[in-house]
Amino acid sequence: MDYTAILILACVFIPLERLVPLHPEQGLFRRGWYNDLFYLLFNGIVVRAGSAVVLGAVMAAYRHYVPSDANQWLRAFPLWAQVIGVAVVADIGYYTAHRMSHSIPFLWKFHAVHHSIEEMDWLASHRVHPFDQIFTNSLSLLPVFFLGFSAPAVIISLAIFQAHALLLHSNVRLKFGPLKWLIASPEYHHWHHADQREAYDRNFAAQISLIDLVAGTIFLPEHRPQRYGVSEPVPRLYPQQFLYPFHAILKLWRSRQPSREIGLEQDI
Repeated sequence: MDYTAILILACVFIPLERLVPLHPEQGLFRRGWYNDLFYLLFNGIVVRAGSAVVLGAVMAAYRHYVPSDANQWLRAFPLWAQVIGVAVVADIGYYTAHRMSHSIPFLWKFHAVHHSIEEMDWLASHRVHPFDQIFTNSLSLLPVFFLGFSAPAVIISLAIFQAHALLLHSNVRLKFGPLKWLIASPEYHHWHHADQREAYDRNFAAQISLIDLVAGTIFLPEHRPQRYGVSEPVPRLYPQQFLYPFHAILKLWRSRQPSREIGLEQDI
């Protein structure tokens, strides 16, 4: 954990959110702030370790069956072109994983932890369940690794992605003008988190809003969201939030057992 980087990010985003806030009434220590600080300091370690294990295992199998020189052609491109390529490929994978997390009940229970955020700021971007984040990381990064982009291009793209994610969640009044249809902006992602019917299942991309525009899932009205969060009762503290998806899935599975037993009796 690079605590120097965390300090630098705090020194950038905290003053920015005070200077140009989207929600001026929101305090610095908003609801869930300390819980999300714990996510920042601890949960990231779990996510990185889990992602390394999953991605490493898949890539080891891939390299065993695919010749190492099969995808060297991409590395001949300039670094800047590779960085753009990584961003596009990874965001298509991210869009796919993110949309699946909203449409498949099993995956949604894990993703709902992130959507339980009720007040947005830069720190809120860290509230992610490890399973949810590892799943998304896998679908985002495996295509990048399969295609063989260079390590510097991947590292630069990931650094830009991390900074962009903090900006998207931050409590800032910042619009991108016509670029909002190409690049994800804070207003774009705030609508994704809005607990308002018209905004449900919209704005899935992480960096390139053009993907949502092409897919027909973009939602960017002129007014700002009024509330964030989810309608289901997600617990407020990290230990309970970590266990919540497992409890919810088990409860859902148990609720379906009687109907299955009745169906079997009828068949007999």
